[in-house]
Amino acid sequence: MLYLFMDVIVEFNKSAFEHNISKEDILHALKTKIHDATIDGFPEKYGVIGFDRTWNPLEIIYNIIDVDSIYVFHAMKLRNSFIKLLDI
Repeated sequence: MLYLFMDVIVEFNKSAFEHNISKEDILHALKTKIHDATIDGFPEKYGVIGFDRTWNPLEIIYNIIDVDSIYVFHAMKLRNSFIKLLDI
């Protein structure tokens, strides 16, 4: 699935929805992100902390495809272990 979002093409793997987070909530989390950086030990993976449409914190993991595209493959409610992975 491809979606144009804020001048970036967002592609989703079906695994992004395994924790019952909707496409709309993932996109909202990307829009409202408060942190976006590589994950320690995994320079090709980026971790985002953002908020769903009811302002619950989410963790999102994606890869950069190219300058205009990302590939989201993980989304769920924010866990403390994710915060530690981001080293913040």
